[in-house]
Formats: sequence, structure tokens, C-alpha cells
Amino acid sequence: MKMNLPKVKVAPPAPIVSGLSENFGLSKTMATLAVIFITALCVLAVVWFVRSAPPRTIAISSGKPGSTYQRYAEQYKKILAQHGVDLQIVASAGSLQNLHRLRSSQPGIDIGFVQGGLAEGQNLDNLISLGSLAYQPLFVFYRSSTPFNRLSELAGKRIAVGTKGSGTRPLALALLKANGITGASTTLLDLDADEATAALLAGKLDAIFLMGESAPIQVLRTLIHSPDVQMYNFAQADAYVRRFTYLNKIELPEGSIDLGTDLPDHDIMLIGPTVELVARKDLNPAMSDLLIEVAQEVHGKASLFQKSLEFPAPIEHEFTISDDARRYYKAGKSFTYKYVGNFWLASLINRIAVYFLPLVVVLVPAIRFLPNAYKWRIRLRFYHCYRRLIRLEREAMGTLTDEHRQELLRRLDELMEAVNKLQVPASLADQYYALRGYIKFVHGQLTTPSPAAKAG
Repeated sequence: MKMNLPKVKVAPPAPIVSGLSENFGLSKTMATLAVIFITALCVLAVVWFVRSAPPRTIAISSGKPGSTYQRYAEQYKKILAQHGVDLQIVASAGSLQNLHRLRSSQPGIDIGFVQGGLAEGQNLDNLISLGSLAYQPLFVFYRSSTPFNRLSELAGKRIAVGTKGSGTRPLALALLKANGITGASTTLLDLDADEATAALLAGKLDAIFLMGESAPIQVLRTLIHSPDVQMYNFAQADAYVRRFTYLNKIELPEGSIDLGTDLPDHDIMLIGPTVELVARKDLNPAMSDLLIEVAQEVHGKASLFQKSLEFPAPIEHEFTISDDARRYYKAGKSFTYKYVGNFWLASLINRIAVYFLPLVVVLVPAIRFLPNAYKWRIRLRFYHCYRRLIRLEREAMGTLTDEHRQELLRRLDELMEAVNKLQVPASLADQYYALRGYIKFVHGQLTTPSPAAKAG
């Protein structure tokens, strides 16, 4: 029986892109899959790289014009502009409106000032805190010839508790309720700081609650210097702090407002929450670092109610401190931001290090491994063919009938045909030709008459 032995299919040298099977031991299919895989990884890396870029513009929900929050926002805007970031300031009624804007599914507000104690019972899963920025003292001013010792003495009075949307109103209502004042016999009015101050000075109100988030500094100064108005001293400050865990005891020392006139003329105890810089959870990590750096510059100085470098601080109440903020408070600026100086250049270097260096680390060994993996795959096919050949040769060693011999030759032809269809890189051509030679050898044994047959 004549055996068909076609020539081996070994690809000639080719350009590097189309000749991966020659230069790297990859077949066209494997090369295509490898290129698709590498291209997909590179595209993903580029997409992540672009999407991870810090925004050029962010928006902050601040407070009323002239309020402490508004002044904070103006300082933030000025410093961020030096880093090439435009901060858009959106005025608000105060902390509560800031919180509602941040919780809204509608985009537009990225960060906001929110005082503690407002988030109870609300879903905060999409919000994070970058830290507490400052104490937010609560001021209670009232008209009386004799000082009040308890807030319960305001029962039956006309009281301005702040406007809806401000953080003043819920805190004022909570404190009044704790003192048994729910509004049944007391008139509670939702007036802003200017209206409440004017009404108090005109004798139309008996008391007002104010906080820096909604009260311009000039309003507070006017009330403090007014001879007809007194500032309430929270003698039970320790009890309030124990009952409302988000509150802090804040001391206003004698003469701290005006040393010359000894204003106030005695130590006054105040209470109040801290104000936090709250952001949406998807805030860019680089922007988070920059905002905390700005906060350190704005809030780190000593003031009437805080010591130097006391704020910002990772004090956690209702809002979870973000992982990026924790890292910053623990270790400070990253190496790149510390020594490069320019925010955008440092961000670019960091993103390259995060998204492309790991890609190189993964792809280089993978590219080097693929040729060896393919060669091993071809060798496994050779080994499979050798196993079939060995079985055929063992069967041919015994006494064969013509029918059995023809069956073995048919199986041998099938094996040769399978070998001929193998796509073999030139680097394994010697093994390919050796396998074909062994198949021819066994074929010759089957077709050559044995000595006994010749003698007969």
C-alpha cells in the first residue's frame, strides 16, 4: 500500500506583526487572541486612566451670604484656584439643605458643609466625610433684665429658631424639646438671622437661636455689643454633651470679645456640633487630598474657639470618614504630591503608576510566557501522536492477518494525515520531521514481508 506523505507546512519568515508564529512560536489564531487580549487591557487602562482624572470644576453647597460657611467657601475657592481648580459656590439656607443636596441623586453638588446631628435616620450610603473642620457654637440671645439659668425658662416666650433648611432649626427644636418646650404655649418662629435680630432688638421677640452657618458675623457682633440683649450661658453644658453625643462643650472666656470693655464680663459656656466637610462617595481621590490640604490651610489656625492645628480632624459621627481621608490624616501627602509640587503633574504621574505600570508588569511576563506555552501545547500534540504510534507498533509485533495489517495501515495513514495538518513553528520542525520519520519507519515494517514469509 502506498502511503501519502505530503510536505511539512512550515511558514516562511514574515513581518513581526503577521509572523508571530515564526518569531515567537505563536500560531495565527493564538497571536490574534493575544493581540485582542492585550489591546483590551490597554483600552481598559486608558479608559480608567481618563476617568480617574481629577475634575477641573467642583461645586460646594455653602450657606447664606455673609455666613461662616460662605466665608469658608470663598477661602476654599481662592486657594483651589491656585491649583487650577474652579470651585463653584452654591448658596444655601444652611447645613440641612446642604445635606439634602448631597443626598439627592441629581448631580450638581460635590461637597458641602454639614453640622453634626442632622443625619439621624437618613440614608448616608452615598456620602463620606473628609473630616471635621471647626466647632459650630450655638448662640442663644434673649431679652431679660435677669439672666436665664435654664432653657426651660423660655417656655411661653416668642422664640426664633432659624429657617427651614438651616442646621440651627433642628438643633434648637431638639434642645427646647429636651427642656419640655414643644410649642404648645410657646411661639416658635422660622426667621432668618437678619429678621430675627431686628425683631429681638425691637422687642418683638424674646429669644433667638443663631449659628455661624446662617448668621453673618456682623449680626453676631451687633447682638454681643447690644446692652439690651444677653447671651445665654449653658450652665448645664456637660449634661447636654452627655445627652447629645454630637455636641461639644465650648468655652467663651471672659474678655475674649473685647478686652477693653471686658466683653463678656464672665466666662460663658456654649455648646455646639462640629461642622464636617461632606462629599459624595465618588469624589476623586486626588481631589479628596487637595480638599483636605486646603482645609488645613483654612481651618488649621488658632481662633476664638479652637487651638492651632486642632482642625481639620478625622472625627467621625454620623458620616464615615473616607479611606482616602484616613490615609491622608495618617500619612499626609503621597510621595508624588509632596515632591512634585504641581497638583496636576503629580496626579498624572500617580495615575500612570496606578494604571499602566501594573499593566506592564503583567503583560511583559505574559508575552514571554505565551511562546513557551504554545510550544508546550504543540509538544503535547506530538506526545499524543507518539502514544498512538506506540500502540500501533505494539500491535504490529505479533502475527498479523492481512485484514488486521490493512486495518493498522489505515490507522497509520490517519495518524500521518493528522500530523500533516499540525501547524508547527519552525523552531519545532526537527521534532515534526522526526515524528514523520518514525511513522514512515512503522509503515515500512508493516509493508515489508518478514524473513519467514520470504522463505515460505
